[in-house]
This record gives sequence, structure tokens and C-alpha cells, in this order.
Amino acid sequence: MYYFKRNPFLIRQLFKKSLLWSIPDSTHEVYLTFDDGPTPELTLSILEILDFYKAKATFFCVGENVKRYPELFNSILDKGHGVGNHTFNHLNAWKNDNYFYLENIAKAAEYIPSRVFRPPYGRINSKLIKEIKKHYQIVMWTVLSGDFDRNTNPLQCFRNATSKTKAGDIIVFHDNLKAMQNVIEALPKTLDFFLKKGIKVVALPNNKLQF
Repeated sequence: MYYFKRNPFLIRQLFKKSLLWSIPDSTHEVYLTFDDGPTPELTLSILEILDFYKAKATFFCVGENVKRYPELFNSILDKGHGVGNHTFNHLNAWKNDNYFYLENIAKAAEYIPSRVFRPPYGRINSKLIKEIKKHYQIVMWTVLSGDFDRNTNPLQCFRNATSKTKAGDIIVFHDNLKAMQNVIEALPKTLDFFLKKGIKVVALPNNKLQF
């Protein structure tokens, strides 16, 4: 499986005005995000790890998971973490009609009180961007841990998340079963790494998002 561990500069520049890839004016912070939850097998463990390291994150949640596990979603909010919309059914924008996709986002919004959105798989098109930006800040990422890749391991995920990461970068881990073992082992190492570097791990800041 091939994917960019760090989104190429050219792609980020090309869509700089319409998609958020990083928060470059940050000096001592990186922004941690989790996609796909909440999940009963992993969410609480992630929250415990974040608590231990006094870190915050933004969870881009799938609406059907929030509907199924509202108590887990409330735990995320109660711990002071941010949340974002990740569609109701984790839809791939390249494989679905635009109108259906937008309706799916709206359905997720019934359960997820947020004005930030991340497209599953990072896939989106120009027409959707135009419509979604009327209601949301569209958040992509700078750094992908690769925790979802069954051919990788926790050490590699840790290296992906830290080796070239700098202040202002947005990092992606996943809150799903496929990523579970990699997250449980790589996340503490990642948080410890930044702690020792004097870099805070925080959720996406509302005051720096453009609505």
C-alpha cells in the first residue's frame, strides 16, 4: 500500500486557499487528530493515553459511530477534546454522487456539533469543496502515521509521525480496529517524543480556523 507519509508541498500549495493542511504560525505546537471513531475497542484507551501525557486532540467522527456509541462521543467531549465531521457513513467522495455526499455530511451533523470537516480517505473534488466551505473549514493533514496499514508496525508509525514533523503540522492517527495495535503502541511513544522536545500536542484551535 502506497501513501504519502507527508503530503507533498506542491499539493498543499495548490489547494492552500481552500483546504487546511497545517497551521504555520504555530511555534511550539503540533495538532493531533484521530479519524473514524468512536469505537468501543479503542476510543477509551486513546483518551487514557492522551490524559497521561496531558495532550489534546481533535476526533473526526463518523456519524453512524456517534449514533451507535453516544456515551463514547460524550467522553471525548467531556475530556475537552475537539470533534469534527467525517460523514455519516465514511463515504469516499470519488465513488459517490455529490448530492448524496453532501446529504451524508448533513446527516452526520445531526450528531456531531462541529464546523470542521475532514473527507474520508482525503478524497474530495472542487465542486464539493465549494459547497462544503459554506458551512465548514475543511481540514486535511500534513503528516500521516500510517497506522491503518496492515503491512506496517508501531515503530514505523512512530517514525512516520515524528521524523519530519515540525510545529504547526497536523498529524493523523485512526480510531478504528484496523489501526488498533499500531495506535496503542505508537501513540505513547509519539506523545513522549514531542513532550521531550518541548512541543505541545493540542487539538485544532477554533481561533485559527477560517469559517
